[in-house]
Amino acid sequence: MTSIGALGLEPRLKLYPHPMPLVTRTEDLAEACARLGAAPFVAVDTEFMREQTFWPRLCLIQMAANGTEILVDSLAPGLDLQPFFDLMVNEQVLKVFHSARQDVEIVHHLARVIPRPIFDTQVAAMVCGFGEAVSYSMLVKRLLNRNLDKTSRFTDWSRRPLSERQFTYALGDVEHLRDLYPKLRSQLDRSERASWLNEEMAVLTDPATYELHPEHAWKRLKMRIKTPKSLAVLMELAAWREREAQSQDVPRARILKDEALYDIASQAPRTTEDLGSLRTLHNGFARSMRGRAVLEAVSKGLERDPKTIPPIERGEPMPPEAQAVVDLLRVLLKATAGKHGVAPKLIATSDELEEIARSDDIDVPVLRGWRRKLFGDDALALKRGELALVIKGSEVTVLPAGEPKNKRDQQARED
Repeated sequence: MTSIGALGLEPRLKLYPHPMPLVTRTEDLAEACARLGAAPFVAVDTEFMREQTFWPRLCLIQMAANGTEILVDSLAPGLDLQPFFDLMVNEQVLKVFHSARQDVEIVHHLARVIPRPIFDTQVAAMVCGFGEAVSYSMLVKRLLNRNLDKTSRFTDWSRRPLSERQFTYALGDVEHLRDLYPKLRSQLDRSERASWLNEEMAVLTDPATYELHPEHAWKRLKMRIKTPKSLAVLMELAAWREREAQSQDVPRARILKDEALYDIASQAPRTTEDLGSLRTLHNGFARSMRGRAVLEAVSKGLERDPKTIPPIERGEPMPPEAQAVVDLLRVLLKATAGKHGVAPKLIATSDELEEIARSDDIDVPVLRGWRRKLFGDDALALKRGELALVIKGSEVTVLPAGEPKNKRDQQARED
């Protein structure tokens, strides 16, 4: 492991009894990022806290490339992270993450830039057939034959000084990530599925993926609304809560819990007394500033143009014939995923299978790009009765419908 001293950078943090690869000064970060920027790829990981905030609080950055591993104390007084952000947008250096979405979200929030190009080892593992539930520790064990130390995973990364155990954990994570990449890259190239991964990385590097628009906040709520009036009020309430949570940098529930949003939307109180009678609100809320803001949101919701209110999903049960199609599609999906060695949920979701079963005219991810070639076309053909699922031994084989039995047997033997 190359330390800061070996890089020509002197450790500046005096809280530690011996030299640690910890960057705390802007000039040291600039020099380290310049060295890392000369590598073809750099492994990147972050440690953050968000239990008490709306936006994630970046506490530590880990990077590794070409035998160099460094930690960046993003909480160090006076440290400017601009050299790190410049490295993240350097098109000549591939950034390797595991489960990249939250790491990318942090960079986007802090600097309004998106790291690119990127490689997500979690998605790559799914493409390479490691299954849809493979964890980082399992991936490290299977590809590197190393045991991952997870004892510091949920420690408080905002406290200083960091412990030696935290240092070991943080450095280990990024060292493993650096060593995982070549192995996954090799498997990906052998399978000729690089284009599959590129499609997934396009989503992760799209700024729209990380934009949080208050007017869309209601869509994340998993609550049944019965009337257009209640939905209109919920839309305004959720937008108000989102703006408050973002501006105050506190969790949404700190402003108002989901249950209270639903209660207010259903009852649509117009007065302080009506609001105060709701059991999901604490005493005194109705007469607070937030209580007045809630009543204003309710009024806006009730005054909304009906044309701006989307239709309510009634959650009607699927017809038996459509449910039978879904069941067959699930079998086809599992057989396809097994045959090609790719995680089923990377190909299609349960909701997409239901959409295919319900309608012939839909636009869902599984009917686009590589997913359509791998599974989507067969799914539509199965629904139209043009394909048949045949059990041969313990495997499910897909054949054109209507073939003679002996021909199906011959095809199954060839497969």
